[in-house]
Order: sequence, then C-alpha cells, then structure tokens
Amino acid sequence: MNVVNHIREIRLKNGITQVKMAQDLKITRQTVNAIEKNKYNPSLELALKLIRYFNVPIEELFHLEGDDE
Repeated sequence: MNVVNHIREIRLKNGITQVKMAQDLKITRQTVNAIEKNKYNPSLELALKLIRYFNVPIEELFHLEGDDE
C-alpha cells in the first residue's frame, strides 16, 4: 500500500503558497512540491508539524491507498 496525501488541496483551500508553507515549516519549496506529488513521504516529525500547521486530523492529510476504512 502507498501513502497518499491531500496536502496540496488543503494548502490551496487555505490560500497558502508553497513558498509560504516552506518558510513557515523551515523546509524547502522543493520538499513541499515532492511531498504534494507523492514522490516523498515526510518524516514522522514533519508529518506531525503538517498536522499542527493545518490543524486537521491525520486522516484528513494522509491515508493508505487501497485501505477500505
């Protein structure tokens, strides 16, 4: 199973640019782009920062592809 994220959709819904998000989280814009394109899974630390940043439950940001729950 693959981890799929909805970070791009949530970021856009909140009117946040990749540059702003990268600055706020102290990561590169390239990292944001790679995560959004599912080319890179964030570390647990960064995943927790993303959850706090968007103030959403983990299930809203990430899910397992093929998970029937």
